[in-house]
Amino acid sequence: MSNISPFTFKAMSASIWDSPFSIVAYVVTAIAVFLSIFKYYLYITCGKITSSRNMEGKTVIVTGANSGIGKETARDLAKRGARVIMACRNMETAAKARDEIVAESNNQNIVIRHVDMSSLASVRNFAKEILSTESVIDVLIHNAGVAQGLKSKVTSDGLVFSLATNYYGPFLLTHLLINMLKKSDQGRIIVVSSKLYQYAHVKRDLSNINPINSQYSAPTQLYNLSKFMEIMFTQELARRLRGTRVTANCLHPGVIDTGIWRNIPFPLNIVFKPIQWCFRTPEEGARTTVYLTVTPEVDQISGKYFRGCKVTEINQRVQDVALQGKLWEASRTLVQLTDEDPMI
Repeated sequence: MSNISPFTFKAMSASIWDSPFSIVAYVVTAIAVFLSIFKYYLYITCGKITSSRNMEGKTVIVTGANSGIGKETARDLAKRGARVIMACRNMETAAKARDEIVAESNNQNIVIRHVDMSSLASVRNFAKEILSTESVIDVLIHNAGVAQGLKSKVTSDGLVFSLATNYYGPFLLTHLLINMLKKSDQGRIIVVSSKLYQYAHVKRDLSNINPINSQYSAPTQLYNLSKFMEIMFTQELARRLRGTRVTANCLHPGVIDTGIWRNIPFPLNIVFKPIQWCFRTPEEGARTTVYLTVTPEVDQISGKYFRGCKVTEINQRVQDVALQGKLWEASRTLVQLTDEDPMI
């Protein structure tokens, strides 16, 4: 039997907690355990793709396909035999990604095309090239996105950079390619959004849909706003496409460790780095996008928000039909659509 008295044990315990090093060690261990559990939770809730659907004969555009979940989406679809058009801003990394995907999939029908989604002129040039080289588009995946830092940039078109990239560019591109999508037996438009939409809103007077003169206090506010606008756009788009063979859905991929966080400013990036470890991998983050692209069960589903390969409810603020219509019309003006452009 131990000869340690209760008083001695209490003294030993007190001495352990009196040590700053011991306290820090316990805290770090607790945080590591929590992050590990959280990472496992994210893994088991990212959804599964059960469809083995072959995509030969299908043409899919994936924006931002040179890295992250866009690259993993392109990789999966290439393995299924699809013609994948990797629409990217950085052609050097796009070429490397293409070579890697071709080598792994043995699918030579993978092409890269330049587009800067923040530039209206670049989006128009890209669409013009697609119209001249393709006969049909079966799936358009709006994946490209940026998370802007504390100081917002304004494009040459007078649009806030992150909103132009995440929302206005896709809005314009969808209009310019809609007739190509209508030629498909089953056209699909997929918008990669985020659950962070919950922390934003569009004002009823639309005064914040291009806040070039506003200083946002948090680096994520513009990103959240763009995601809110993406969901409103998707639901309005789905209504306008009723009676056609084209569907439109959006999704939350999860919190992914991708290049989208490269614009987080110092010193927040230092604090952010350890947290990134528990994020989902790009492959895990791409699952819902691929699910919406290949799964027959969603052929007739439109205007929905998916998470973990399942339809998920969204809050009422983003489902304001009247506000969605107002945002649509204002967006047409901001992206400079004309009567000569396709109507939706």
